[in-house]
Amino acid sequence: MELRQLKYLVTAIQCGSVGKAAAELGMATSALSQQISRLESELSTRLLTRGASGVTPTEAGAAFFSHAMLALRHVEAAVAAAQGARLSGVVSLGLAPTTASMLAIPLIETMSRRYPNIRVQVVEGMSGHLSGMLKARQIDIAILFNTESVSSAHGEAIPLLDERLFLFGPQKRDGAQPSGTDGPVTLADTASLPLILPSRGHGLRGTLDRSFAAAGVAPNVVLEIDSLAIIMQAVSSGLGYTIQPGAVLSNASAEALQVRPVADDGVYRTNLLVSLPEHELSPAALVLRAQLRKVVSALVRDGRWRGTSLHDS
Repeated sequence: MELRQLKYLVTAIQCGSVGKAAAELGMATSALSQQISRLESELSTRLLTRGASGVTPTEAGAAFFSHAMLALRHVEAAVAAAQGARLSGVVSLGLAPTTASMLAIPLIETMSRRYPNIRVQVVEGMSGHLSGMLKARQIDIAILFNTESVSSAHGEAIPLLDERLFLFGPQKRDGAQPSGTDGPVTLADTASLPLILPSRGHGLRGTLDRSFAAAGVAPNVVLEIDSLAIIMQAVSSGLGYTIQPGAVLSNASAEALQVRPVADDGVYRTNLLVSLPEHELSPAALVLRAQLRKVVSALVRDGRWRGTSLHDS
């Protein structure tokens, strides 16, 4: 008797049809029927009553079904226990400040709940700096934004999502929205605004510079700051405007600001999940990479990561 035969019989009884069970299991109906017949021959008893409308368990089949379900649950528990014991260690993840503000806590909570023996180290930095850390094997995984920063020294670069960009500006002191400033804005509209942007080593700055050049716009950059928190404080203080991705909308500091989507075609930031080559990743790192993709998908689909769209890959 094989473990898979127990699963075959349980699925057939749950589906009430060998054909439906075969479809769920991803196998041919004839192959599933043959496996169940072999099990019945080994037990020397009929487990299923077959009819035009499907299958039902015999008295022996119903008794076998309950014990088979228990056995399968025990096997699943044993597998989980073995994996939990094996999956331990330290994994380092590099995130830009805007991405960390949205992703870090949900990911850490998920890993702590599902894989408590894996310790996640979150390194916050600019995309270019994180790329260098990956090349130097100082971190295992990072989310980068500039495809030019991804080289053969890295493993596979997986596109995760595209982030729409927004113009953040100071509110009027009385809290009222200025007339005509609550709709989309173009890069050309920002030409006369004092902009506070990250320095040229930042992935977002590279994206913006390329977008401004494509639009034929010369931005008026009055301050270069590589700290997201300080940028948002400067904007709140009325020192200028900034252009940031949708992740910033989750920050409390953004609630008191004017926020307008940038309407130009092609003005967005692609998030790439980049890691060391597959053979260099530990089992714990592979788990983190898989969980990161699931958490990102949930944040986008639940509407918590605003202004984003998932890649199909």
